[in-house]
Amino acid sequence: MDVLVNGKTESLPLSACLTDMLRKRGNDVKTVVVELNGRIVPHEEFAQTCMQANDTLEIVHFVGGG
Repeated sequence: MDVLVNGKTESLPLSACLTDMLRKRGNDVKTVVVELNGRIVPHEEFAQTCMQANDTLEIVHFVGGG
């Protein structure tokens, strides 16, 4: 299935959950914020949140520095 991630189309397995998708992309699940179809998903819901075809995600990374 195709989903839109940060403005780019990505193909994912059917019913992929956020945790699996983030790990596959090399994202640290503890340092990102995910918006799914306009709703911020709490970290504790990543494993239970499965995506559907044509979902829209925005993934924001925290970057350290001063």
